[in-house]
Formats: sequence, structure tokens, C-alpha cells
Amino acid sequence: MNHIFFFLFLFWLSFIVAKLEIEIEGEFGWAEKLPTWRLSREHWISKVFFGGRPATGYHVWVNLLILSFVHIIFVFTYFSWAIEIKIISFFILFWVLEDFLWFVLNPKFSIRNFKRDKIWWHAHHWWFIAPAEYFIFVPIGIILYLI
Repeated sequence: MNHIFFFLFLFWLSFIVAKLEIEIEGEFGWAEKLPTWRLSREHWISKVFFGGRPATGYHVWVNLLILSFVHIIFVFTYFSWAIEIKIISFFILFWVLEDFLWFVLNPKFSIRNFKRDKIWWHAHHWWFIAPAEYFIFVPIGIILYLI
């Protein structure tokens, strides 16, 4: 696999989706002001799939959309565990990078507000300078990529 192409495409898709989410959410992250259904933080779906952040219709559908898009290769070729592992790696790294780019690129938020006390949806799992998920999932995504 072409490493440069993988990471350029990862950045490109993360950039596009971050910009799209900025247009949709504005300064209110985690679909705070969107007209969508929302489960409590305590609901098992919120805990298992969203790290204790409220599961929302918006987040369920956007995750399923991206997960479907990254699997389009199997429309054109046979299933392969090697490809599936790369897809999972891409999916994991994509969401971490997209999440970070949402803050960096959002003129209503910006990188200067990338702090625990400014981001309610990440505040409960914050390690040092960033959400815990960044420290957990980036190594997992890289390891899966290298397999």
C-alpha cells in the first residue's frame, strides 16, 4: 500500500468532513443545537460507541456513512482481512484527525479553545493536553496500519 497516498487521503477526507461538520454545527460541538434525537451519557450505546458522550442521531448516521464509504472497496474486489484491517485503521485515525481539525479549522471555536474546560463533550476523558481518545486510538490506528 502506498503510505503517502493513505495518509494524504486520510488528511483530505478528515479535512472535508471537519469542514462539513463546522458548517452543520457551527460553534456548538457534539450536535448540541441540532434537531436530532439524543440518548443520555449513561445509556449503554453512549458508553460503548461514543465514550460516554451522548449518542445522537446525527453521530450514528455520520459514523455509518463514513464506515460505509471506507468499505466501498469490497464492491469492487473480494473481502480480505488485510484490507479490512487497513480500513479499520483508516476509520480510527480518520475520526481522531477529523475531531482535532474541527477545533483547528472552526473560526467560532479555534485551537486556542482546545482546552478541557471549553469542550464539554470531551471534558470527562481529558488527559494532559487532549482527549484521552487521541492517546488511545492513534497508537491503535497506527499499529493496525502497520500489521
